[in-house]
Amino acid sequence: MDENNIMKKFSTAQFLNFCLGFFGLQFAWQMRIILSGPVTEGLGASPFLYGLIWLAGPFTGMVVQPLVGALSDKTVSPFGRRRPYLLGGAIIASIALWIFPNSGNLAELLANVTGVHLPALTGLLIAAIMIWVIDACINIAQGPYRALIPDVVPQEQHSLANSYISLAIGLGSVVAAATAPFLKWAFNYQMSIVAQFIMAAIAFTLGMLWTCITIKECSSKKENKVEVTENVEKVSFLQSLKDFFALSPEVGKICWMQFFTWIGTMCMMIFFTHYSVHTVFGVPDMGSADEMTKSLYQNAQLNGTNFSSICFAIFNLVCFVVAIPIGILSAKYGNKKVHIISIISMIAAYLGMGISHNLYFVAAMMGLAGIGWASICALPFAMLSQYIKKGTEGSVMGIFNIFIAGPQVFVCTLVAWIISKCAFDVEGGFVNYHWEYAFYIGAATLLLAAVVASKVKEISDKN
Repeated sequence: MDENNIMKKFSTAQFLNFCLGFFGLQFAWQMRIILSGPVTEGLGASPFLYGLIWLAGPFTGMVVQPLVGALSDKTVSPFGRRRPYLLGGAIIASIALWIFPNSGNLAELLANVTGVHLPALTGLLIAAIMIWVIDACINIAQGPYRALIPDVVPQEQHSLANSYISLAIGLGSVVAAATAPFLKWAFNYQMSIVAQFIMAAIAFTLGMLWTCITIKECSSKKENKVEVTENVEKVSFLQSLKDFFALSPEVGKICWMQFFTWIGTMCMMIFFTHYSVHTVFGVPDMGSADEMTKSLYQNAQLNGTNFSSICFAIFNLVCFVVAIPIGILSAKYGNKKVHIISIISMIAAYLGMGISHNLYFVAAMMGLAGIGWASICALPFAMLSQYIKKGTEGSVMGIFNIFIAGPQVFVCTLVAWIISKCAFDVEGGFVNYHWEYAFYIGAATLLLAAVVASKVKEISDKN
């Protein structure tokens, strides 16, 4: 009997339980997105150097996810195929999440203990290494987690399952982003950056632990059971890539759609906190500022960071609210149509934020962009899942992640370089940058993504 035929349909409660681990993963990822900028800028990072540090995400995504995805397809262990990667990635990432905001203090401690005068940027180097570890471990967990959907969920519920993942992404991001601003508003307590990262580490580990305990993996077919040590020799990336594109001519179109989509998405993800602090709140660049200047602008920088957190909370709250409706609408009208409309809403939001820097308007535009984000988190995966063969889920999702991670290289290098070249003088002899340019570039690439999406023919299409 076909394995898909014996899979039982998931209930709402089972879907909610299934996505708890991704809630923790996204909690950690959102904290890294919002607060990595203030941490690295305080350690001396320029806009271009900050972009280079962000290369951790795409490089680990392009290397780690395909390898781990392929290995998880074949892994045999007492804990299952996917679970070792889910929990192992979460634990290591949690350690790095604690070290990252303490990088400057750790550099000072190393200098005191060793008695060696360390370079001024040692703290920044430690922070960069920790970002690479965090991103690598998130990728180690994320690929196998996505592969759990075709593992345990019936084919006809894949779109809905991905929508619940989108829901978890939205909710995890909302809680992560809103906690510090809420405590400040409700109790006049400013949560430290270190405390926020520790909170993220705990959420990531507990969420993945819960998933590993409560989700029962389907047994691998006997002929697919191979020891992990043998897999390293047998996994051929080029062969996997060839098989991936042989699935269907439409797979290539979906990949190009993802490529342009994620250039646009990361233009906002990487630079929004800097945009909030430096463009909306007018704080000059603090990368080379002395301690007196940093102290002078401390409150404004803190307000800008809190505003960024609030906007990300709104962005992800909208994602959370519309995630399930998007899944329902896509089941009725098709993934492609719903996805194109959602991307167009994101384009409009980007253009709005590029033109106007009013606080309330920017917050509203982030909410509008959340519609596109809900679709990006779900529908491309649902479109691809129509072509996945049994036993290749992890490998396919890992390769597909290249078209999510790869575009980030473009953003981290070229877009960061463009912004670094667009400096202007501000009052007091300081320098600032046109961070809003990232939104114009993002809008253009999202438009390309929508055009490519319109060319995709889904299996469900009648024509």
